Amino acid sequence: MALKPEPTAPFHSVQYALRVLETISRHGGGVTDVQIAREAGLPVAHLTSLLLMLRREGYVEQVADGAYVIGDSLVLLGSGMTRREALEAKLQETLTEPRDSVGAAVYISRYIDGEVKITQFADGPRTPKVNEWVDFRSAAHASAVGKCLLTQLDQNGRRDHLSRHKIARLTSRTITSERILFSKLDSQPPTVPVLDLQEYAVGTVCAAVPLTAGSAVGCLALSLPIEHAHRLRSAADTLNRRAAPVVMALAI
Repeated sequence: MALKPEPTAPFHSVQYALRVLETISRHGGGVTDVQIAREAGLPVAHLTSLLLMLRREGYVEQVADGAYVIGDSLVLLGSGMTRREALEAKLQETLTEPRDSVGAAVYISRYIDGEVKITQFADGPRTPKVNEWVDFRSAAHASAVGKCLLTQLDQNGRRDHLSRHKIARLTSRTITSERILFSKLDSQPPTVPVLDLQEYAVGTVCAAVPLTAGSAVGCLALSLPIEHAHRLRSAADTLNRRAAPVVMALAI
């Protein structure tokens, strides 16, 4: 039965929103606002603002032809997932876009409880992930991920980390001096990707950009085999420009 909005009822009432969502969910291929208004019994003037709110909250999405389809928030709401599982699933899906657009394996890393942790990554047959031949927790001084996280710590935080994970020479390019390492970290511009040019592993180059919000310390990174080293800087710039803000919103 179609709803008849009362003059005093707010356009975004739960009842109206549910009817709109029910209407959209019945049309898997998408449905126009005119058809939604007709089936839900809502004036288009009320519907416009309601759809904007539902889009902002992720319950509906507007596709290329202007039609509306159900959004990720609605899917996750009925999936039985916990909020953490839902966020991880959405983040994993989101990581595939930068992986494909830059042609490299991509990673999310966090500094949690004093340790470097790769929390999620997206790789593929043409974009293999780094061979973790030395635990990333012990290689913060050499890896792009680790150095990017260390740049976000203060001097005491860095020293605390290195007191637990001693600097070791992993390749001929690894910085083994704490003084030189800290100097490089201090001079690293916050908007410029941190690079690893075979410092962690021979045959691999990496880049990382910070994902900071409040007190959280994290980064988004990519890796390439050495034969693609000529693409590293442009790939890192693309990652920083297009993907970092999106991933930050999902990850923090």
